[in-house]
Amino acid sequence: MKILMMTNTYFPLVGGIEQSIRSFCDEFRRLGHEVLIVAPSHEGKAEDEEHVIRVPALKKFYKTDFSINLPVLGLLPKIMKTFSPDIVHSHHPFFMGDFALRLSRQYHRPLVFTYHIMVEEYVHYLPIQNEGVKRFVMEIAAGYANLADQVIVPSPSVRDILIHRRVTSPIEVVPTGVDLKRFSSGDGADFRERNGIPPDAFVIGHVGRLAPEKNLDFLAGCLVGLLKKESRAHVLMVGQGPSQKTIGAAFEQAGLGKRLHLTGFLYKEDLADAYRAMDVFAFTSFSETQGVVLLEAMAAGVPVVTVDAPGTREVVKDRWNGRIIENPNRQEFIDALGWILNCSPEESRALKEQAEETVKGYAMSFCAERMLEVYE
Repeated sequence: MKILMMTNTYFPLVGGIEQSIRSFCDEFRRLGHEVLIVAPSHEGKAEDEEHVIRVPALKKFYKTDFSINLPVLGLLPKIMKTFSPDIVHSHHPFFMGDFALRLSRQYHRPLVFTYHIMVEEYVHYLPIQNEGVKRFVMEIAAGYANLADQVIVPSPSVRDILIHRRVTSPIEVVPTGVDLKRFSSGDGADFRERNGIPPDAFVIGHVGRLAPEKNLDFLAGCLVGLLKKESRAHVLMVGQGPSQKTIGAAFEQAGLGKRLHLTGFLYKEDLADAYRAMDVFAFTSFSETQGVVLLEAMAAGVPVVTVDAPGTREVVKDRWNGRIIENPNRQEFIDALGWILNCSPEESRALKEQAEETVKGYAMSFCAERMLEVYE
């Protein structure tokens, strides 16, 4: 099968969408399928990247890290004729998503659309930000979904949201999986030594793009609150983004800067090592439709403390593989982190084993085969 992936964002920008696309594409190719990714040009892209075609783009759109594709006249029709895909798979409801829709109609190919993000949580990147704009972008995304032949969502709760928003196209739940072997084999002790984290520290971890839509002001406040109470607690944040400076400032202002460890983005073995260095993973985003990082943490045997949100409630079971907080306030979240910290060795071992058991159903090989079934 030949699959054309069209996305507004791809590496070197790092996030859940980019990782999902790469993970599925790698597994599809391993199974003998051909995959071509079309994405906007981006500063810092690898010069030798394979199976990716870049289109001209306006870089750092509205002072962000994102690139917005420019109109291209002959490139995309040429791709359709030379690659001749069986499926056009769109990952956004606008920009490259518009091109994907036009190509699918013009060349009579099925259009598959993955609903990756709660778009209304991203309006702070727009010049105008209000409830009317939120409703408008939600309507655009739902309308685009209704033009697709098949909609993919990573979790049942997102499927229910789209049905409530009057999406009538067929919807299938296909989560992004993880490489269980890679994330279970990291060296946490070595990572701590390399990054100046005491071996006996209680490490609260977070992985992802450090951006406002991730609710990181709330998370930083909770982490500062816990560190003030618990002298052996440290914070490990893997990632970077526009919120990095404000997070660092919050810890410095509280006199806790030496217990915050910011590593930037990590990859492959380094990322697996970072997860294994954590004692608990903290997650407060309401903008996700799945949260692949939760699964990666659990694959490393790390329990999760999270807010109740789409994509998290299907994975985290309260007091079994972590804590999930409904209608959270800062103190409730701090208390949940403290609950993990104060577990006995036997309770901590049970949380670890139950986290590892949870993620077994999310092996990347299984999720890719499920996606191929939907394509067919």
